[in-house]
Amino acid sequence: MSSDETPNVPTPRNSREAVREKAQQVHAKQSRARIMRRIIVGAVAIVAVGAIGTAVTMAVTSSVSKPMMKPQGLDGDGIVVHTLSDAAIEEVPSTPTPEETTSGEETAEPTPAPTDSAVDVHIYVDYLSPGSGEFEGANTRQLAGWINEGAVTVTYHPVAMLTASSNGTKYSLRAAAAAACVATHAPDQFYAFNHELLVDQPDVDSGGRTDVELADLAVAVGAESPKVVRSCVEDEDYVAWAKEATSRALAGPLEGSDDLMLSSAPMIVVNGEAYVGALDDPAEFSQFVLNVASDTEPTATPTPTPTETPAS
Repeated sequence: MSSDETPNVPTPRNSREAVREKAQQVHAKQSRARIMRRIIVGAVAIVAVGAIGTAVTMAVTSSVSKPMMKPQGLDGDGIVVHTLSDAAIEEVPSTPTPEETTSGEETAEPTPAPTDSAVDVHIYVDYLSPGSGEFEGANTRQLAGWINEGAVTVTYHPVAMLTASSNGTKYSLRAAAAAACVATHAPDQFYAFNHELLVDQPDVDSGGRTDVELADLAVAVGAESPKVVRSCVEDEDYVAWAKEATSRALAGPLEGSDDLMLSSAPMIVVNGEAYVGALDDPAEFSQFVLNVASDTEPTATPTPTPTETPAS
């Protein structure tokens, strides 16, 4: 299967500085607006302390009884990457070029060929996990190519396994919730937002991005309905869902598998089988996908490009 469309691929690495600068501009603009709002709120507070106290009491009571909000358009707690756009793949880490072996053979990189049914790939990511970022950086190009060809269906599952590793800010949980906000209210920008969160991660045991900064990043990558997305992120609408989704993954079975449970992040499941190879080796991951596809599609087995041995 093939397509002339290009998947909604992440922002090219050479334009990441532009995304960061735009996010900073959005943040500065929002900061000025917040200062003005605080001045107004402060003036009102002096005149109407009693009214504000009543409002706070009502808000607390309401939040206690507020039901858990669930993101829309998800498949088994996952976000399927199926929307297409004209975004180009430039300067994205690519699969290493073939290397000459000691025997003089050149082995070309194996890539999946279209099969009767697309290979089912589920990627469980924690946005504070270095391994999640490592896998994304190494495999983005070939994943995007497979999606464009219709050879695979890729579903990202934001989870929060490192919630306690961010100095009390619960960054993993909040980032997963923010990803759900973008997936719900700006699905065409989810892939770019997800990619930026993974390849530009805060350090483990740091505070990570604030909710405002997460919202700024969503706006910077071009999220539709920016006010709605910002409100969702800053109000932490899907934090409770992210926590429950992580618990479901830990209990298992994982989506598309019979008995797998989430044991680490990232965790990549291909047609129900967990990938245990190197996270930074796209050729190894490609071979794994080929092998799994071969086992599940005996009548349409993807095969690697034949190797050639130069004549002596």
